[in-house]
Amino acid sequence: MAHVLAIDDEKSIRNTLKEILEYENHQVDLAEDGPSGLEIFKQNKFDVVLCDIKMPGMDGIEVLQQIVEHDHEIPVIMISGHGNIDTAVDAIKKGAYDFIEKPLDLNRLLVTIKNALEKKDLVVETNRLKKKISKRFDIVGDSKTISSVKEMIEKVAPTDARVLITGENGTGKELVARWLHDKSSRASGPFIEVNCAAIPSELIESELFGHEKGAFTSAHKQRSGKFEQANGGTIFLDEIGDMSLAAQAKVLRALQENKISRVGSDKDINIDVRVIAATNKNMKEEIDVKNFREDLYHRISVILIRVPSLNERIEDIPMLAEHFNEMICSEYGQPKKTITKDAIEELQKIQWTGNIREFRNVLERLIILCDKEITGKDVSAYAAPISK
Repeated sequence: MAHVLAIDDEKSIRNTLKEILEYENHQVDLAEDGPSGLEIFKQNKFDVVLCDIKMPGMDGIEVLQQIVEHDHEIPVIMISGHGNIDTAVDAIKKGAYDFIEKPLDLNRLLVTIKNALEKKDLVVETNRLKKKISKRFDIVGDSKTISSVKEMIEKVAPTDARVLITGENGTGKELVARWLHDKSSRASGPFIEVNCAAIPSELIESELFGHEKGAFTSAHKQRSGKFEQANGGTIFLDEIGDMSLAAQAKVLRALQENKISRVGSDKDINIDVRVIAATNKNMKEEIDVKNFREDLYHRISVILIRVPSLNERIEDIPMLAEHFNEMICSEYGQPKKTITKDAIEELQKIQWTGNIREFRNVLERLIILCDKEITGKDVSAYAAPISK
C-alpha cells in the first residue's frame, strides 16, 4: 500500500482518483490547488504525487519544482487535459517521473504508479547500499598521523595529479585511493582496481591493456583492458612494486602519451585516466636492484602519501573498535556489543603486525565469541590467533 497525494482543481477528477486508488488499497490525500497541495505534502510522507498541470494561481510545473526541491526522490506524475509533447518534455526535464493526458486511462495510471513505486524503492535501496559501502570505506581516526593523511587527500583529490600511496600491509591504502577518487571531479566515473601482485606476469599486459582475438592461445575474443575500462575515471594500481618490467614499460608509455594498444594490435587507443598506485615495498631499494624502473617511479609519484601503521596511531583504537563493532554487528544482525575500557587498553597493548586488517579480524572474533560485553580478559583470551 502506498500513500498518494493527488493535486487537481477538478473535483470530479480528485474523487475518481481517490475511488480508484483506494480500491487498489492505497491511502489517498487530495488537494484542490497548488498551495494547499504543497502544504499537505510538507506535513506528510508520501510515496508518489499526482499533479495536474493547468491549475489557477500556481500551475503544476511550479508545484513540481517545489516538490523536487524539497525531496527529489519522490516520483511526481503530471496529468493534464491540455497536454502536448513540449509540455510533457518540459515536465520530465524539471523532474517529473511521467506525464499522462486526460481523459485518464486508469489502467495506464495504475501501471505508472506501480512502476514509480518500484523505482522509488530501488532508489531508496541503492542509497542505503551506498551509505553502507561508503561507511565500509571510511578512514576512521583523528590522531595527528591519520589527520595529516586526510588533509593531504583534501588538497590532492581535486587535481589530476598522480599519487603513490605507501605503507605496510593492511594499513588502508585502498581507502586512501577511494577517497582520492570520490573527492575528485572524476567521482562519477569508474574506479578500477588492479592488484598487480595477484596477476601472473604473463597475463598482466593483457589485463591492463586488453587484447585482440587470437593474440595468444586463449584469446578467443577481443577484450578491453583495465585502462580502457577506467577511461574518464581512476585506475588504482595496487602493489605496483610487484609489476613485471615488461608491463612497467607499457604503463610508462601510457602515462607519457595517454595512449595504449591492446596485445596483438598496433592501433593506439586514447585514454583519459587518473593513475593512483600503492605499494608496501621500499621503492628506492626496488629501483637500486633493478626491479622497478626509476623513470616510471617518477611518473607515478607526483604526490606521495604514506599511510601510518596502526602501531603509530594507537590513540585511534577506541574509534576503530566502535566503528567495527557497529559494522560487524550490523552485518550479523545483532545488537552492538559493549566494549569495556580495560578491553580498549588491552587492544592498545597489542603489536598489530597486520594493522587495520588484523584489528578488524580480532574485533570480529571477539564479537562472535563474547556475550553482550567485551572485556580486557576476553581480549587477552581471544585476540591472539594462536593460543599460548
